[in-house]
This record gives sequence, C-alpha cells and structure tokens, in this order.
Amino acid sequence: MDMELAGLRAVVTGASRGIGLAVARALIAEGAEVIGAARGATDESAALESEGGFTFVAADLGSAAGVEAFADAVAGDVDVLVNNVGSAPPRPGGFASITDDDWQRTLELNLLACVRVTRSFLPRLTPGAAIVNIASENSLLPDPLVMDYSAAKAGVLSFTKSLAKQAAAQGLRVNAISPGPVATDLWLGGNGVAAVVSGATGQSADDVRRGAEAAMPTGRFTRPEEVADLVVVLASPRFANVSGAEFVIDGGMRPTI
Repeated sequence: MDMELAGLRAVVTGASRGIGLAVARALIAEGAEVIGAARGATDESAALESEGGFTFVAADLGSAAGVEAFADAVAGDVDVLVNNVGSAPPRPGGFASITDDDWQRTLELNLLACVRVTRSFLPRLTPGAAIVNIASENSLLPDPLVMDYSAAKAGVLSFTKSLAKQAAAQGLRVNAISPGPVATDLWLGGNGVAAVVSGATGQSADDVRRGAEAAMPTGRFTRPEEVADLVVVLASPRFANVSGAEFVIDGGMRPTI
C-alpha cells in the first residue's frame, strides 16, 4: 500500500535512538524527508544521516530555550510532526523519593516538550498535516514505579485529544500512540527500568524483564519498528479522518474497561 508520504517533510523528536530512530527510518523508507532532534547524536543517527533523507539537529528539548532553538534551526513548512522525546526514570523508592526537581524534569521532557514543540511548529504545519504524540500505556495504567512519568504521559494523552478538537478547523489531525514496554534502552539498557528495579529488589534484570513480558498476553516486548509502523499509518493522508484517537500497542496488556 502506498502511504502517500513521498516528498513530505517530517519532524521527529527524540530521534537519536529507540522509537524515535525507528520512526525516522520508517518515514524515510516511505519517501519522506525527516528532521530529527535529540540532545546528542548517536552512531545510529549519524549512520542514518549519511544515507540521506535525514537531518539531525542537536537540541535540549527539556527546556523552552532548547525547543525555541530547535524550531529556529528548521526552515520551511512541515507535513508530519512526531512528538516522541521522553524519559521514564524508575522510582523504586516510591512517591516520597520523588523530589520537586524530579517532577519538574519529568514534566518538562515528557509533557512540556510535546506542548512546546507543537506550539512552535503549529503555524508551519501544512493543511492536512498530521501530529502523532507518543504517549504511554502508563497514561491510563499509572504505575508507582514511574509515577511522575505516568502523570506526564496522562497529560500528553489529554493534550492530544483537546488539540485534535481545536486543530480540526485548520485541517490538522492529532493522534496518540500508547506503547507498553518496548525493547529499547529505556527498559533494557544499562540504566533502564529492568536494571534499576534489579538493583533495588535483588532480582536479576532478566527476571524483571520476564515479569514484564508475563504481563502481556503476547509474552514479549513491542519492537520499536512496530511502533514506527503505526506512526506511518497515522501520518499517512490515507487515514485523513482519524483524529483525536489513542492507539495502544502493548501486546494485550491493558484490560478491557
């Protein structure tokens, strides 16, 4: 199926690794030009840039100044905006261990970056443009292990639905994707959720991972490429009447409600 993305310009945040890098690759494969942002480049993002179709911009999107600098560095109109940047620091010490600074950093990167980037690019989005916000399963299944992250992603989901109602008058579509555990460094890296929980509980990181997998009927983590494929669908003009929706990709983890 032709997704009709050839020749379109896309902005993807958090594009140096994980889901964001997979999204950039998937959009490029469909013929889009991608501008990606993250705090710093990686070997993988540098390799993608060398292949063509991808421009990387170093930006700290966890601050208003960083978002402004990034927006200033991107010239011209944009057809697709993917707000992916985020971080989910585990809090094994529970609520009392989460300081005001922790809350502020988490909200800045996971919620306000989405708000600020959208606000910066909104005047440059073309008629029919698509905004895809990466929320989280924790938007509706909050977890004390990532309490501040859960609250921030709930805000992303609410923001998505509110903006979709307003932006429709401009011919824009706004949707959210809520992944469950994804096989990226955020979960499985050296400082990821599995490793931090392992250090706090004495379980092995593999046992923590297996416990997370057991919570999903499919028995496995989502691959970043699977999230990226869903982004491609929501970015495509072929799905022009899909807006204000949340798409869950969690291996059946969320119970029926």
